[in-house]
Amino acid sequence: MVKLSVNAIDAGYGAVHVLSGVSLEIRESETVALLGTNGNGKSTLMKCIMGLTPVTRGSIVLEDDEERIDLTTKSTQEIVALGIALVPEGRRLFPKLTVHENLLLGAFRAGARTEMQRNLDRCYAAFPVLRERSGQLAYSMSGGQQQMLAIARAVMSSPRILLVDEPSVGLSPMLVKQTMDMIGTLKRELGLTVLMAEQNFHETSRIADRGYVLVHGQIAFEGKNLQELLHSDLVKRHYLGA
Repeated sequence: MVKLSVNAIDAGYGAVHVLSGVSLEIRESETVALLGTNGNGKSTLMKCIMGLTPVTRGSIVLEDDEERIDLTTKSTQEIVALGIALVPEGRRLFPKLTVHENLLLGAFRAGARTEMQRNLDRCYAAFPVLRERSGQLAYSMSGGQQQMLAIARAVMSSPRILLVDEPSVGLSPMLVKQTMDMIGTLKRELGLTVLMAEQNFHETSRIADRGYVLVHGQIAFEGKNLQELLHSDLVKRHYLGA
């Protein structure tokens, strides 16, 4: 049984304090939504989990059966090797490499190399346009195609836990729906555990099991199930136009 626990963490950038006492957990096979408008710390939290931004207080613990690993003591490379992958905000592709080359780089970690062809087949089946454009340079693709590539590149690392940061940014409503549907499909087919940071509650709620609302770097609300999120005054006020 895999579980990721964020325990009362503080984090920021230099003198700028972004996260304060943030706690949440993601249990195996869940899709957990992390809701919050721009500037409230969603991306910072994702970066803390991946070891890209240092935590100044608290811990981030990966529990795998009886083993407990504090990720704040690990490098990003070690965290990826534990089976955690990030689809970053803005995609962060290798723009002058082809689709195929970007996907192969996703399988860099040792644990994914033996699964490379199988994962490649899965990605091309999930996103047929990537197979069609396998020789195209990443920068020349549309925003929707780049988002597909960013998700597929993360899948190439054979993750157990997938972090997805703002997948709807810059996409049309139709592409947002398609992207959410595909994240939900990959989660089911690959047995993934997903933490997704988003502002688009309408689309996120279609695939999320439960969620948290992050306001000014603190957890302002925890919905233990989707219904609690839907009926939260905070969510109604900020995300449902009530």
